[in-house]
This record gives sequence, C-alpha cells and structure tokens, in this order.
Amino acid sequence: MITFSVIVTARNAQGYLRGCLESVLSQSGGDAAPGLEVIGVDHGSTDATRGILDDCAERDQRVRVVAAPDPDGTSGAARAAGAALSTGDYVLYLGAHDRLAPGALEKLARRIEGIAAADRPDVLLFDHQRVNWMQQATGSGDGALFVLPGREVFSARTQPEILHVTPTLANRVLRADFQDGHQDLFGMDEYAEVLPAIGGLACAERVAIIDEVLVRRVEPENPPAPTGQFNLFRQYERLWEVVDARHLPAEHRAIIFSGMIRRYLKVLAQSELTEGEQTEFFHLASEHFHRFKPAGYQRPANLNGVRHAMLERDSYSGYRALQSANRKRRNVRTLAVRTKKALAEKVKAGEYHEQLRHPIEEDLAVFSAYWDRGVACSPGAISAKLAELAPHIRQVWVTRRANVPLLPPGTDYVEPGSRRYWSVMARAKYFVNNVNFADGLVKRPGQIHVQTHHGTPLKCMGVDQIPYPATSRGVDYEALLERCQRWDFSVSSNSHSTETWERAYPVPFTSLDYGYPRNDVFYTATAADVARIRERVGIAPGRKALLYAPTHRDYEAAWEPRLDLERMARNLGEEFVLLVRGHYFYDRGLSPLERLHRMGLIIDVSNYDSVEELCLASDALITDYSSVMFDYANLDRPMVVFADDWETYSVTRGVYFDLTTEGPGVTARSQDEVERVFRSGAWQGEEAAVRRAAFRRRFCQFDDGHAAERVVRHVFLGEPNVPPVLPLERRTPAPAPGAVQAEPAPSV
Repeated sequence: MITFSVIVTARNAQGYLRGCLESVLSQSGGDAAPGLEVIGVDHGSTDATRGILDDCAERDQRVRVVAAPDPDGTSGAARAAGAALSTGDYVLYLGAHDRLAPGALEKLARRIEGIAAADRPDVLLFDHQRVNWMQQATGSGDGALFVLPGREVFSARTQPEILHVTPTLANRVLRADFQDGHQDLFGMDEYAEVLPAIGGLACAERVAIIDEVLVRRVEPENPPAPTGQFNLFRQYERLWEVVDARHLPAEHRAIIFSGMIRRYLKVLAQSELTEGEQTEFFHLASEHFHRFKPAGYQRPANLNGVRHAMLERDSYSGYRALQSANRKRRNVRTLAVRTKKALAEKVKAGEYHEQLRHPIEEDLAVFSAYWDRGVACSPGAISAKLAELAPHIRQVWVTRRANVPLLPPGTDYVEPGSRRYWSVMARAKYFVNNVNFADGLVKRPGQIHVQTHHGTPLKCMGVDQIPYPATSRGVDYEALLERCQRWDFSVSSNSHSTETWERAYPVPFTSLDYGYPRNDVFYTATAADVARIRERVGIAPGRKALLYAPTHRDYEAAWEPRLDLERMARNLGEEFVLLVRGHYFYDRGLSPLERLHRMGLIIDVSNYDSVEELCLASDALITDYSSVMFDYANLDRPMVVFADDWETYSVTRGVYFDLTTEGPGVTARSQDEVERVFRSGAWQGEEAAVRRAAFRRRFCQFDDGHAAERVVRHVFLGEPNVPPVLPLERRTPAPAPGAVQAEPAPSV
C-alpha cells in the first residue's frame, strides 16, 4: 500500500488552516485507503495557528506538529523541518490556503500502483485551481501540458514542455527517496517555489501525470504584500547549475530562461517594491539576462519583447518610460468611467467631501450598533469603559430618529444623513460598530475602525454564505468587502470566531482575541443586580424564568413562534414563567406575543433594551440557533436547544458545526421533548452540565469580564500590554437567580 506524508506549512493562517487540515484528514477510500501521516509546520506564527495544529494533533493520531527552526527563515526551510519527520513513500506539500480534493490521495495511490514498481515516478504531477472569495475557480493553465505525455512515464529530457508547468509544490507528489537525494533543491526557496519545482522536474528520471484537479488554492481578496522577491536570484543561480550539470539542451534552456525573465518582469510590475528596490532588482535581472541568455535566443515579438530589450540594455529609465506610457493609455481608456463615478460620489455627499478636507480630530470617537438602533451590545460596553479610562475622548452615537428617545440621558448623538452626521464622520479618529457603517463613508488615512461583531457564528457568514441561495441571492459581496476593507481591528471571543472572521471576510485586519465587551457584565453583575432586573421585568419571586430567544430564518417572511407558547405555559405550570424575545428583524407590525402577554401567560421582552440583562434575570435559556447561546454560556446556567427544523436550517443557511451533537445542553427536536425536559428536570441534569462545560470551554475562551478594558487600552490608549485573559477556572460568573438578595440594588 502506498503511504503519503502530507506536510502543511502555515504562518499566521488561523482563518484557513483548519479547512486545509480537514480536507486532508477526511480523505477516504475504505480498506483500500492509502496510508497517511500529516506533519504540520508552524512557520513562526503569532496568531492561533500553532494552537489549531496542536488541537488537530490531539484529536487525530495521524497528525504531528513541528516548529520551523527559524521563524524568519525561508518557506523551503520550514518544509524541510516537516520533511525530516516524514516516513511516507511519497510527500505532498500544502500551504494553509490549499484544499485537497475528496478522494485525491486514493486517486494518486491508484495511479502510482498502476505503474510497474521499477518505473514508479519520482514526481507525479496533477492539476490545480485557484479559488477566489466568491468561490469562482480559475484554472492553472496547465491542462494542455497534461494531455501530451498521456499515461506514459517520461522525463523532462524527453518532454521539455513539462517545464512550463506552474512552479509550485502543491501540484505534485514527490517520491521520498528522490527528494532525499536532492535535498539541496528543497530548502532555500521563499518568494516562489522555482528551484524545487523546476529543478525537481529537471532532475527527475521518471515523471508521471494524473490529469485531474486535486488541489484548490483559496485566495484572499487582499493577500498580504509578498516579500522575499530578491530570493528569486539565488534560486535561479542554483537552478542554472542544475541545468548545466544535467547537460540539458538548448530547448530546455530556452523554456527556463523565458520563465525566469517573465517572473522578473512580474516582480517589477508590482507596486510592493520601493523605487530603490525596483532599481536594484532591475539591474540584477539585467545581469541574469546576460549571464544565462541561451544560444539562439529570440526576443518576443509583442510588447514583452520591448521589455526584454530594456533588460538586455540594462536601461531602467527606458523601462520606466515604457511602463508610464502604458499606464497613460490605460488611463485614457477608463477616464470616462472614472469621471462618471467621481461625479456620482460628489453629488451623493457634496458636503461630506468638503468636510474631508478638515483635519482629523484625535479626541473624537463615533459609535453605532445594530444599524444605528442606539446604545447597545459591545459598542455600548466599550463606550462605557472608554468614558471611565479615557474621558478626554468625546463620544458621538449614530442613532435613528425613532430611537433617540431611548438613548441614555446625556448621550451625544447624530442622526444618519444630517449635516452634523457628515461632519462627525469626516473628522472622527475612531469608529466602533457591531455591523458596518454606511457605504458612503470614506476611510481616511489615520482613522481607526473597530468591528466588534454581534455574536459567535454558528451560521455561515460573509463570503462563506455564497453557496447558500437562501441568504446569498441578491447580496453584493463586492460591496460587502469594500465596507469590510475599513476594518483595522476585529474583536473576537473565541478561536472559532477568529478563524471564521478571517476566512469569511478576506480583507486585512488585526484580530483582537480579547472577548466580547458586551459579555463583561456576566462577570461583573452582583446578586443584587440580578434581583433588580428580575423585579423590573416582572418575574414573581420563586418562579423559574425561562428565556426563549429564537433566531431569524431567512426562508421565513414573518416570525411566528415555533413553540406553542400558550400550551407550554399551561403545561409547565406556575413553577416556570416564559420570557419571550422575538428577533429584532421582526420589530415592525403587530407582535404575535401581544395576546399571550395580556393574558399573563408569558412576559414579552422583545422590546427590552438589554438582552444581557434578560440573560442575567433568567434561570435557563431556550433557543434554537441564536448566537445568544454562546454569550449565555458565560453564566454557566442551563440551556435547551429547540432544533425542530435543524435539517432545513443547516442546509439552507449553512452552519459551521452540528449543533445537535455539539450543543450546550439538552437538544430537543419537538415541543413534547422541550416540555418533557423541564418537567423531568433533565434541563439541569448531569449530562446537560457536561455538555455545557465542554461548550463553555470552546466558546467562552476569551470572555472574563475585562474585554472592554482590553479594547480601550489597546485601541484608544495605545498600550502595548493589556490585561491577560483569566483562565476559565478562575472566573466567577454572576450569581444565578436562586442566590440573589431580596432587596434591589444600584444598576449594573
């Protein structure tokens, strides 16, 4: 049986790494499945990448983890650290953004086993694709090259066109003893995998092909700027030594030379290099042009031929003039479109653009929550802590006119679209929101945006929603990502959220693994606070309050409670009282809860401002798929998940894990089960407590009562060291209602 060592290298890739590992470990094939080991290499990560690797190794004995010997070393050195531990017959190298197609290893094994043992390939090539954030795949362009050799085993000497194959190690498996014999090719590459990819093909005596796409590479919308471009020169110098040692003929040299010049010109066309770096790179490329130009070289006939001529003459000034002329031609073609867009922007917010000329006010912060509904959620918690720790920073809340009467006394606010609104948005230094600000907002250099989000994701978010028509139809994802481009910081309460946000919103930002500020109150509230809130809500002494908080369903036009609340209230009796909170998406029109509230069968808390206070007031939570369950877990109180339509919801909305098996307590699939859970006492039984504890460890990772302080100190005060997150065992949640004092106390 063929065995594979899959070596996954990752650096600061927490948003993508788990998907890569799952694609490898989920490979199937039954009894005929090839042997598999996975070696994860942490290449100097500063995020949760190492934790993900360790977690995977703990769960699956096929996984081992190693750290690259030098965090700042080359990619090749990181791969070499993994290869040193490998024991498989063949080695496959993947990056965190790569996804192995289902059944890929089985197909590779069958292809190898179909070749006589004496002719087993040194290199087995396959096709790959690049996938953008919209799940649109772009082919490698290598397809035509795979047709020529057919099923035969060959070498680059007999099939020189194979040297055109995309130079990446993710599109091939390497026979382990072949790689061991050519280690000098596999340890020094960085910017591109030119030396191991092309050099490996040049040295291989036996090459085979499988004409299928077996790897998909997920590309972020805005990947980090590439580094290590000058490493290309060292790689090509070593590659030409291989070419000379192998005595490759002129045809092979021409292919390698043309690829070399093409890559040098590509680097020069990128804007990441400074003017000085571009000048130096150009002169080094020109030197390589002369040193390695093959006999019989002919300059290309197109515009690239002119660029070749500039390199051959070492004329950087001529090259810059050519590039400038091309840019001017492109600008002329698009001038009309850009002019039209600029005029539209000017008409849209003329006064705002005038305000953008004024200096940024360093002591001004703008807050908003839930599409300008008022002071709430994590922005509200950050606002309160900011007033305490940095009172010199002026705060303004963006609030819709209908919600202005609900603002706390003394709150400075602006209404969206007003003259002062545009002035504040143009001049403020800080912006804090749990959703995105309006499309028209311009992110000025020096302004800082903090995205707090408003829950831990169970359902698919951002570009992860694209495969699900119930939520993705009609969504302009390009506009969404333009809004997300403003984010400087993304606040997270657990590693699951951090990974998800970085993948679902593929734009550059810094994750703040500080906890959700809105959850601080679950650790700071006292027994007296809980008593006061219960009295305000109207919960009679001695009754157990069950907070029922269902979520929105994209496939339902209007909300109707999925539980028969009248029946449930009567069947559970006086021991319990139902606090029912409809989702805020359904805050218009007559509530279906009004009649039951008037009858005294339930307490309708849909319009109660703070869901955090409702959580504190309740003895248990009943929900379906609402993110409130992740916040409620901080209280370590019982939860019941009512998942009567799980199959429909999970298929139409898309979810990140199976709530029915990984939920925070008892899962009920019918109303009869819900009522039975409470009548029998199972809602607070030992089995439910064990599941809740596991859920709490996983999703309350960073919540400890100090999240808002950490955000304020990091973002607003610029302090490099913020208070560390307390371990879970050292946290004390707010007391449950059974432990509260009788007399009300000052507010939370």
